[in-house]
Amino acid sequence: MLLAIDIGNTNIVFGCFDGDKILFRERAATSQRSTPLEYAVTILAALQLNGINPEGITGAIISSVVPSVTATMKLAIEKLTSSKVMVVGPGIKTGISIMIDNPAQLGSDLVVAAAASIKEYPVPQIIIDLGTATTFSVIDGKKNFLGGIIMTGLAVSADALTSKTAQLPKVAFEPPKKVIGTNTIDSIKSGLMFGTAGSIDGMIDRIEDELGEKCTVITTGGLAGTVVPLCKHKITIDDDLLLKGLRIIFDKNK
Repeated sequence: MLLAIDIGNTNIVFGCFDGDKILFRERAATSQRSTPLEYAVTILAALQLNGINPEGITGAIISSVVPSVTATMKLAIEKLTSSKVMVVGPGIKTGISIMIDNPAQLGSDLVVAAAASIKEYPVPQIIIDLGTATTFSVIDGKKNFLGGIIMTGLAVSADALTSKTAQLPKVAFEPPKKVIGTNTIDSIKSGLMFGTAGSIDGMIDRIEDELGEKCTVITTGGLAGTVVPLCKHKITIDDDLLLKGLRIIFDKNK
């Protein structure tokens, strides 16, 4: 079995594959202060809760946008299993033609998501990851990674709003019944939820105008299921996109 781990700025997603089948997907908070032992306990708990013996893990792969956590997680996996840990980065074959100015600058999470999306969905396509940042990746009809967009994520926007104002409270990430709020809470919810959905719709329109053709739109990330239903475009939610991309890249390099 393959252990796949995607380390993001806010959350870490753990998954396990038996061949092409995903056995489970779990999330934990990203902590730069956690030790290898603490992460090993987290991984062990995720495996045991899903009925998996760590001795059955024969391979592991990590994608990370938090360099300080990468080595810690690698040590944690090595405490639990005897398998070699692969880390997505320079020298790893991805099968993607990256057309940006400096391909080495492209985040491993974007590479991994593209690896899965290109394999599973028609091109051209727009891949949206709703995480700490909201990112857009653009793939053309020849499966080239053209570039993308980075925007402030929903949670970061909410934190900025409450920390920079004296009287605005934190709110749950849920849409109000109406766009036009009639109280402070609903007004904030509307601005965050419908504002994010509107910006996604607007960016899709602008990308398609620039490409001159319609795109398949795929989204992933912890907040995708909350925001996408509010969008006007047809958008496919794939919660396992990054995990599937990790498996694809592992198979290309094992």
